[in-house]
Amino acid sequence: MALFKYKAITSNGIQKEGTIDAANTELAVAAIQRRGLTLINIESADKKDLLHMEFKFLQRVKMKEIVVLSRQISTLFEAQISAVNAFKLLAAESENPLLQEKLTKIAEDIQSGGTIADALSKHPKLFSKFYVAMVKSGEESGRLDEVFLFLADYLDQTYAVTAKARNALIYPAFIIFTFVSVMVLMLTTVIPKLADVLIESGQEIPVYTAAIINLSNFLVNYFWLVGIILVVLIVAIVRYAQTPDGKDKLARAKIAFPILGTLYKFLYLSRVADSLSTTLHSGIRLVRGLEISADVVGDPVFRKILLEAASDVQTGKSVSETLRRYPDQFPGIMIAMMKVGEESGDMGKMLEVMAKFYRREVTGAVDTLVSMIEPLMIVMLAVGVGILLAAVLVPIYNISGSV
Repeated sequence: MALFKYKAITSNGIQKEGTIDAANTELAVAAIQRRGLTLINIESADKKDLLHMEFKFLQRVKMKEIVVLSRQISTLFEAQISAVNAFKLLAAESENPLLQEKLTKIAEDIQSGGTIADALSKHPKLFSKFYVAMVKSGEESGRLDEVFLFLADYLDQTYAVTAKARNALIYPAFIIFTFVSVMVLMLTTVIPKLADVLIESGQEIPVYTAAIINLSNFLVNYFWLVGIILVVLIVAIVRYAQTPDGKDKLARAKIAFPILGTLYKFLYLSRVADSLSTTLHSGIRLVRGLEISADVVGDPVFRKILLEAASDVQTGKSVSETLRRYPDQFPGIMIAMMKVGEESGDMGKMLEVMAKFYRREVTGAVDTLVSMIEPLMIVMLAVGVGILLAAVLVPIYNISGSV
C-alpha cells in the first residue's frame, strides 16, 4: 500500500485536503470519488530523500527467484487459494522490491478481470513468451498448479545448464585478463628500465629483444592512443553485433568456433528440445510451440530456422523435413528422433528424450572444456613469460660474459 495526498472539493463547495492509503493512484482516485468528493489534485506522500532513493535500474529479479516463485504459486493454487490472493501474498512475502512491485501489479490486473497469462505478459523481462504461453494453456485446461510446477522444474533445469556453461567461460576469461594485465605492466614498467641498461652497455641487441623494447616504448609513449583504439574498436563491434547482419555472423562464428562452438550448439539444441517437448505436452499446437521455442532459444540463427519450420508446418510440411536442410545446426540423430515422433504421433516424448540427451552433452562439453583450459592456459602463460625472459636475460647474460 502507498500513501497519497489529495485536494478535493466537497458537495458544499468547500476545499478539503487529506491523505489516503491505496495500492496505486487509480484505486486512490476511485476511493476519493466514492466519498462524494471532486478531486483537484493527488500526489504520492511517500517522498524519499537522496539517501533513501531506490535506484530501480540496479534492481533485477534472478532466475532462481522465478523458479522459487513458480513453486510457491503451484503450492498456493493446489491449496485452492485464489489467484489474486496468491499473488498478493507472494508480493507481501517477497524480499525483492522489484519483484514485490511486479507481483502487486499482477494481482491488481487479475482483480480487474484480466487473465493470469495477460497479467504476466505485461512483464516480459520477468516472464518470457514461453512462460506466458504455458500459463495460458494451464488456464484453458484448468491445470494451473501442474503447469507452474512444470515451469519451475523446466526453469530449474535450464538455469542449471546455462549456469554450468557460463561458469565454464569465467575461468579462461579471468586468466586471459590477468595474463594481458601482467604483460602490459611488465612492458610499461620493467622493460623500459632494463632497456636503458642494455642500450648503455653498447652491446648488440638481439632482434627479438629489440622488438620487445620497441613494443614497450610504443605502449609507454602512446598508451592513450592504444586506449582510444580499443574503446573505438569495442564500441564498433558492439554496435555491429546489434545489427541483424552482425547478430547473424556473430552467431555463426560462435557455433563454428572449435570446442566452444560445440558447447553452444548443444546448449541451443537442449533449449529447443526442452521447450518444444514442454509445449507439446501442455497441449500447445506444434506451430505455436516452434514460435515459442524460437523466442527462447537465444540464438538468431536457430530462431530463423525455427520460424521457417513453423511457417512450413502451416503449409503441410513436416518439421523434420524442414530442419533436415540445416545439418550444421540440427544433427541427424535429432532429425531422426523427430521423424519417429511425427510417425508415432508422440513427438513430445521423443523431444523429451533428446532434451535429456543434450543436457548430458552440455555437461560433458563443459567438463571437456574445463579439462582442456588449464593446460592451454599454462602453455600460453609459459610461452608469454618465456619470450619476455629470453628477451631480457639473453642480452644481460651476454653483457656479463663480456665483462
